[in-house]
Amino acid sequence: MEKTIRILGIDPGLRRTGWGVIETLGNSLKFIASGTVTTDGQMDLASRLRQLHDGLTEVVHGYTPDESAVEQTFVNKDAVATLKLGQARGIALLVPSLAGLHVSEYAPNAVKKAVIGVGHGDKEQIHMMLKVLMPKVQFKGSDAADALAIAICHAHNRGANRMMKAALAG
Repeated sequence: MEKTIRILGIDPGLRRTGWGVIETLGNSLKFIASGTVTTDGQMDLASRLRQLHDGLTEVVHGYTPDESAVEQTFVNKDAVATLKLGQARGIALLVPSLAGLHVSEYAPNAVKKAVIGVGHGDKEQIHMMLKVLMPKVQFKGSDAADALAIAICHAHNRGANRMMKAALAG
């Protein structure tokens, strides 16, 4: 008998980290919640990272996911911005791990392919497909929508991930 699995998707960012929680049972997807953890741009970096940590910890404790997924960081031309994004991503990986969750990581193109069928697409296509896949979905802003897309990507790939992990374990 299959069990309902609750998945937390996280779209990391220093200013705004999106989060989305879905449930999956077989091929069905159910929207649970979504939102954004924001930081105060006037604060120092360590304080902002703490805000992300505290906000994501509240989400993990409030929604008790079974698994989590985080989008991989892209590299851009601004090395300082890339480093700060990497630090925010570290918090996004750390919080679910501290809660005992396995954390999967997905490239942006893999997320788009899982949701809209192709590896390149715009935010409007993702938003539209989220509404098709989960008619009761609610999200405010692209960060929360992206986090839901990451959770859906994980829902589609979790079986393959388990088989790969088992094969590597020997």
